[in-house]
Amino acid sequence: MNEEETTIEDNWKGIKEALTSTCQEVLGLKKYHHKEWISTETLDKIKERKNKKTAINNIRTRAEKVQAQAEYIEANKHVKKSIRADKKKYVEELTTMVEKAAREGNMKQLYDTTKKLAGKCSKPERPVKDKEGRSITEIQQQRNRWVEYFEELLNRPASMNPPDIEAAHTDLPISVNPPTMEEIRMAIRQIKRVEAARLDNIPAEALELDIEVTINMLYLLFKKNLGGGTSANGLERRTPHQDSKERRSEQM
Repeated sequence: MNEEETTIEDNWKGIKEALTSTCQEVLGLKKYHHKEWISTETLDKIKERKNKKTAINNIRTRAEKVQAQAEYIEANKHVKKSIRADKKKYVEELTTMVEKAAREGNMKQLYDTTKKLAGKCSKPERPVKDKEGRSITEIQQQRNRWVEYFEELLNRPASMNPPDIEAAHTDLPISVNPPTMEEIRMAIRQIKRVEAARLDNIPAEALELDIEVTINMLYLLFKKNLGGGTSANGLERRTPHQDSKERRSEQM
């Protein structure tokens, strides 16, 4: 690319397309795994609903869009009804397995199936206590205690000696120079691998695979954005001082 003829947005778009297209070519698109109890009939209905949703976005005339939206609403009802039926059937099958394991004395299957049937367990609630630290078990007394607590918290008298807090300086010594290669390297290393790809659809692993190439690309990109401001969609280098100046100009 000729650096004099291209903008920051053009360069960033080129980097994004290179990374995402390579990931799709080498790794492929992520496959979504549906829950084991969802039937193939329900999956077909989900696919049909998705197609109707896509059709709504492609329609231009108002009359056709109204009709397509009505069809989508109806398809959505069928999907939800089918999912409820699948879930009910799944729970009934697990219940039968639990009863069979209990009769046969198969403790491992009994434990595994019961755990699967119970699903995620919520954390136990902490007990409500009175001012003396005694636990309150009666529901109405717990509610009264919450009312008492918030009345005391929100109706406290104002302090006679308010703290003298000095206002912060607006002109902070913040560097607006582009980041160094070492700073870019540290930022890439700090990205969590377990995090899903963000709006740019660039996974952290793609940036770390050949980190030297990534650093050079990003360094050149930031170098063209000397002095802060918006570098590209998704890449911003701003300062609090810039934001405060913009807010003051808007108020004038």
